[in-house]
Amino acid sequence: MSKEEIKYEISKVLDHFSDKALTELLVFLKELDSKHNSSVSTDALLSRILTEDKELLAKLAQ
Repeated sequence: MSKEEIKYEISKVLDHFSDKALTELLVFLKELDSKHNSSVSTDALLSRILTEDKELLAKLAQ
């Protein structure tokens, strides 16, 4: 899947999030991006978070 296709699919999912959930997700992503220079890669960190916190993300989406 191309980067543009992934962005499109993410956008479709985000359309179902509440405004509050979207705001919290944006804050989280900005914090993650600001720590990009840390010793742990952003991709690895995001993957770990998504794997461990699927339930929390599902609640956030409500």
